[in-house]
Amino acid sequence: MTTDKTRGRGRPRRFDSEEAVATAQYLFHARGYDGVSVADLTAALGINPPSFYAAFGSKAGLYARVLTRYNDSNAVPLASLLRGNRPVSECLTAVLEEAARYYAANPEAAGCLVLEGVRSADQDAREAALAYNLAAEGVIRDYLAVRCPDQTMVLTDFVSTTMSGLSAKARTGHGLDQLLATARLAGLAVAQACSS
Repeated sequence: MTTDKTRGRGRPRRFDSEEAVATAQYLFHARGYDGVSVADLTAALGINPPSFYAAFGSKAGLYARVLTRYNDSNAVPLASLLRGNRPVSECLTAVLEEAARYYAANPEAAGCLVLEGVRSADQDAREAALAYNLAAEGVIRDYLAVRCPDQTMVLTDFVSTTMSGLSAKARTGHGLDQLLATARLAGLAVAQACSS
């Protein structure tokens, strides 16, 4: 019996954990945390389960790294949009419009990874996503507390709820034009609330 196990010369390719996190981010974003198994991840990453657990500890551990990566590079840039030199309603409308653009940018992985993660059946994943969600709400709330103190909580809730709705609608197939129309309509409501 002969076997043909051709193998490239030299050392095997080194495992790149950052590349693995990027691949996992795509899978989690496209299918949701609950829709991705460890077997899916090991197949996509080209590693075996023991190597997976050695590298990330658990599926939830990998997801936490994915959330950090997403927050650092793919999340709506709240700090740059919430500026003191523009009216509050313009800034919040810009946040909603940018969310619409981000959520519709990739139809295969639509919506917000964090907002979709908050709905996970897995408690660790849900709590990890919720921490990022609450941090983003905190940025919006802190911005409003200085500029619109009487409306801080209601506007924070409104913007957060609208962003959740935009994410959900992107997941169900709403395109950019529909999402932007909703974001702009919500912006009109924000402008009305800020003027009263």
